[in-house]
Amino acid sequence: MTSSSPAARWSRVATAAVLSCCTLGATAFAKTTPTAQDAERFVKGAEARLEALQIKAQRAEWVTENFITDDTQQITAEANEELLRASGELALAARRYNGLKLPADTARKLKLMQLTLMIPDDQERARFTRLATGLTSAYGMAKYCPHKADGSQGTCLPLDELEKIMAESRDPAQLKDAWIGWHAQSKAYKQEYINYVALSNKGSRAMGFADTGALWRSGYDMTPDAFAADMERTWQQVRPLYDALHTYVRFKLRQTYGPDLVPATGPIPAHLLGNMWSQSWENIYPLVKPAAKAGDYDLSQVLAQRGTSAKEMVKYAEGFYTSLGMETLPDSFWERSLLTKPQDREVVCHASAWDIDQQQDVRVKMCIRPTEEDFITIHHELGHIYYDLAYRGQPNLFRNGANDGFHEAIGDTVALSITPSYLSRLGLMTATDKPGDDIDNLLMQALRKVAFLPFAYKVDAWRWQVYAGQVKPQDYDKVWWSLSETYQGISRPVPMQADGFDAGAKFHVAADVAYARYFVAHLLQFQFQRALCREAGYSGPLHSCSIFGNKKAGEKYQAMLSMGASKPWPEALKAMTGETQLDGGALIEYFAPLKAWLDQQNEALAKSDATLKR
Repeated sequence: MTSSSPAARWSRVATAAVLSCCTLGATAFAKTTPTAQDAERFVKGAEARLEALQIKAQRAEWVTENFITDDTQQITAEANEELLRASGELALAARRYNGLKLPADTARKLKLMQLTLMIPDDQERARFTRLATGLTSAYGMAKYCPHKADGSQGTCLPLDELEKIMAESRDPAQLKDAWIGWHAQSKAYKQEYINYVALSNKGSRAMGFADTGALWRSGYDMTPDAFAADMERTWQQVRPLYDALHTYVRFKLRQTYGPDLVPATGPIPAHLLGNMWSQSWENIYPLVKPAAKAGDYDLSQVLAQRGTSAKEMVKYAEGFYTSLGMETLPDSFWERSLLTKPQDREVVCHASAWDIDQQQDVRVKMCIRPTEEDFITIHHELGHIYYDLAYRGQPNLFRNGANDGFHEAIGDTVALSITPSYLSRLGLMTATDKPGDDIDNLLMQALRKVAFLPFAYKVDAWRWQVYAGQVKPQDYDKVWWSLSETYQGISRPVPMQADGFDAGAKFHVAADVAYARYFVAHLLQFQFQRALCREAGYSGPLHSCSIFGNKKAGEKYQAMLSMGASKPWPEALKAMTGETQLDGGALIEYFAPLKAWLDQQNEALAKSDATLKR
């Protein structure tokens, strides 16, 4: 799963704007009673100082992820320390105006300023930023170095090569080895993560939050408990669909790998699902496809046979957005983005989108391959970029998504329109190609989207407990796998090791990027898609709709994007969809034909295999 730039991971607000207080500290006003005019001046002065530190921090982070050295890590840590100090001081100063009767925009900006952590001690703040930078770099440089049969060390494998094994191999022993090898790497930085959590919590409590998890949940225009309850409510809405998919996939894997590896009931071994983290299952599609309904079209094969370059992959995605009436990407995007993996240095290849200057300097960092997965991913990444461009006219504090889930859902909504009709219009599918029928295509989409939902739920369900002190370091893996079985229905391929840190084998844990946004996004994107398809005048099945080339839908989309974070997210949602709450109904509608088919298949399979139980 992808993300926008992680440059200021400790604060949703700071990700959009670097907060600098300088002469605006609380002591400057301590002797007077504040007025609404004071608040206006405070906000105006703060916003005028935001961009220099933002640019500095973003540029430093960009260089570090593209040139991982001790020096670049130090430069980034120093820039982020400066950002953290300023944002915390400004957040404290903003508290002075709480309770005043203020214009809605000013009150919202003051609220957003306070959604950050504050580490007042200089040494602790420096240590915190060094830990943050070091964790991301350690993840980016990690490799699994297997031993040969004679005991000598074999070729070391970076994550992208291990992911290729997980996606393509059907040898369970090879899959297990790759899985174990990667998950063993995060043990090396477990203690650094423990130290990071302690300092992060200290900074969150200094701002009045119970812990960092509560700080994150407060970024959704509701109380932390209300947001957690909303997550659970919507998960229960969509869980029956996931359970039906899980049951079907387990049976098909049992047919492939046999009863000794795949049980008739209970969790599926994590290494057999085609993905290092079992977060999406599309790579096992050949093992579970419905033979009578499946097509033989392979977008990855088409892209590879054509020798599609990384730049051409991005051009396809850009063309979708411009077909909706959005602007072309600036020349600097093509000059400054990293689109292929360098051979001469270490980089963080995890796909990400970057807004360097909150105006035109937008970039993508991604090691693009000519595959279907990367074709979808680059459509997603440009969603971040076009959101950044759309709200650049907003005041600094509003240059962000309505909530973090919105930022992830923009490109995912566009990716839902990567249908056979869209690929045909691009010339990537011909009349002689056989893309499969609705059930076949919906199954593939469910392996991507539905399978991901409980993983997205689990990551922060685990991390909220860690931040709340409910899970101690010695129990990290125990709770991680308990949640994995409860929500995903998957199990660790081998017994847990002492002092393990399997959660840290996921980028977003090592880099401390909040993950609930992806759960939210995977519901929002279907709400967005349904609204845009209606705007486009489409009246057929939701899963067949592509908004490619529809300017009316594009205008509706752009209007919502341009709002940025200027309004609470339910207002932004209403402006686009007419709805005011997160809801799984659109996702359920999209997959309704598949759910009926899965229920039929599972009933038949249960009758034919007396051992199949759920």
